[in-house]
Amino acid sequence: MNSLLDTITREHFPHPPATPEQIAAFEARMGWRLDADLRAFYLHCDGAELFRPLPEANYSILSLAEIQETLIRVRRRDQGAVEAASWYPVADCQDSDYVLVDVAKPGGPYRLLDAWHETYPSQVKQIASSFSEFLEKALASNDHLYWLYE
Repeated sequence: MNSLLDTITREHFPHPPATPEQIAAFEARMGWRLDADLRAFYLHCDGAELFRPLPEANYSILSLAEIQETLIRVRRRDQGAVEAASWYPVADCQDSDYVLVDVAKPGGPYRLLDAWHETYPSQVKQIASSFSEFLEKALASNDHLYWLYE
């Protein structure tokens, strides 16, 4: 995870880190704890854009505050889906396409899901088994949504 975070710092657009207090407040508000990968990421940077800054970024990893704000938009579309109760947005891929983290497995690692606006929530696709796997594949993608080309 450290080498991935170093790459984000050197070559991409990281936000300033979250404090341990901000993380604790986020976890208390949301009712779930960050797994080890997400905790390391948010202590390193509270969100980031990969490859290009906004508004052109295909990969915009949400800040802790943006996760909660985006959740409201995403949940409006879930129509009460039971599965969606443990899914939280963690990256905005633009055009109402989100990467979700599934926090159903306490302690993690949490799997990552593609939530395309046209088929969410009835059809989501696992795109990584952990946040570090997601970052590794995203950073190697040359700014393409890697799961669309697998």
